[in-house]
Amino acid sequence: MGAMGGPMAQGSGLLAGLLVAVLWVLLPRGSRGVVLQPLVYLVLYAAALGLEHALPEGTAAHRAASLAATILLLASVGRSGVLLVLDVGFGRRLRRPPPRIVRDITQGIVWIAIVLVAMRTAGVEPGSILTTSALLTAAIALSLQETLGNLVAGLAIQVQRPFDVGDWIQFDAEQKHIGHVIEINWRATKVVTLDEVEVIVPNGTLSKAAIVNFTKPTAASRRSLYVYAPVDVPPHLVQKAILEALVGSTGVVSEPAASVVTNAFVDGNVEYWVRFFTDQFHRRDGVDGAARDRIWYALRRAGVTPSSAPNRAVHLQEVSTAARAREEQGLADRERALRNVDFLAVLPEEQRRHLAAASHVRLYVDGEPIVKKGEQSAEMFVVESGEVLVLDGAVQLARLGPGKFVGEMALMTGEPRNATVQAAGPCRLLVIDDRALRGVLESAPELAGHISRIIAERQAARAEEEAVLSRRGPPPSVEERSSQLLGRIRKFFSL
Repeated sequence: MGAMGGPMAQGSGLLAGLLVAVLWVLLPRGSRGVVLQPLVYLVLYAAALGLEHALPEGTAAHRAASLAATILLLASVGRSGVLLVLDVGFGRRLRRPPPRIVRDITQGIVWIAIVLVAMRTAGVEPGSILTTSALLTAAIALSLQETLGNLVAGLAIQVQRPFDVGDWIQFDAEQKHIGHVIEINWRATKVVTLDEVEVIVPNGTLSKAAIVNFTKPTAASRRSLYVYAPVDVPPHLVQKAILEALVGSTGVVSEPAASVVTNAFVDGNVEYWVRFFTDQFHRRDGVDGAARDRIWYALRRAGVTPSSAPNRAVHLQEVSTAARAREEQGLADRERALRNVDFLAVLPEEQRRHLAAASHVRLYVDGEPIVKKGEQSAEMFVVESGEVLVLDGAVQLARLGPGKFVGEMALMTGEPRNATVQAAGPCRLLVIDDRALRGVLESAPELAGHISRIIAERQAARAEEEAVLSRRGPPPSVEERSSQLLGRIRKFFSL
């Protein structure tokens, strides 16, 4: 086998086998598949070596088998060496696999070295070929000019690291070319857009472009929305409603905090610039849409009608028969909802109608908090449509649908909320506050006693069930509960 025959061939084969074994031991279990390539080269080398020994020396077949064995042995050692240096050495130190472009260039240099050694083993002097083919070399260099430019640009990208695999970037003015990087190789960078379209950008093009990286220096990137509201609404009310709406909205992070700027006055409207941050840039359209939904609901609850765009509007008000009919129907719906509340069912028809007229409707979108545990507010909510969740931290206490109500103790006594209530999908709630109920109780103070009795009976029944389950002593009687509750109601409403 020429220079690699006899004991040297055996020693080189043992070295190649040792490298393969070391790689198998040092590489993680999930990465051991890369050892297959040098192992195949090693097996083929053993076969070529056996064939060499079987053929008569000095024949062309013997020399071909010897050359093949040399190339396969060098290929196994070279490939194992690259894997050992890059995957085991640098991979463990950097705690991540080396970039593909570095791997490809390193492996390419090794292949070139193997070809040169094989040529020398075959008796061909590489220098003489290069000297006698200067014109061919110049032609090849000119034809590969762009490819070499992409190669150098790829190396520069790896050194400067303007982006990494997984980053979201924009490399030109086309919004549809915003995408996340899935691969950086020696010639080009692959980017997949939100439309799931793969764009292959030559590294030379990227090296000349102004690259916008949406995931650096941090994963949170800022989003901007523009909201228009009538000019006669105080800006602080609009800003407060918007900021409250963004809390907990899908994909909106709490830090950095969201902000709202009064940006311009345009044709009878005020333009508000809403800025918030998201760490889900890959879902940015959905995040923006969810934020707009939250803002719409919040502004409508605040009595503000958001404008679709700057416009000149002429407001006309016409009280027609149809409009009055709609108002009457709305009032009848609110009265019907109040009849589902047991302690309000004792109200005379006139008083219940007065309470229905003083109540109002609020709309909530999925996930919005209606009240939070510990809050001080005197409102009760009756579910007209949709569902709400009653939560204690992460524990769901109840799921209430149409006809159910929550918050009666806060309404009657003003005590802090003992649970959080959250919308489970879009819902419509009838809201009764203490000011509406105050007028009813002041005109008929005796109703407070009837209301306290009904609430006390419901609380006593619930407490008795809990006492049976927990095997505690008997709870306070209905009379005791009613008396205590009546005192708190009279104190809260100054009756």
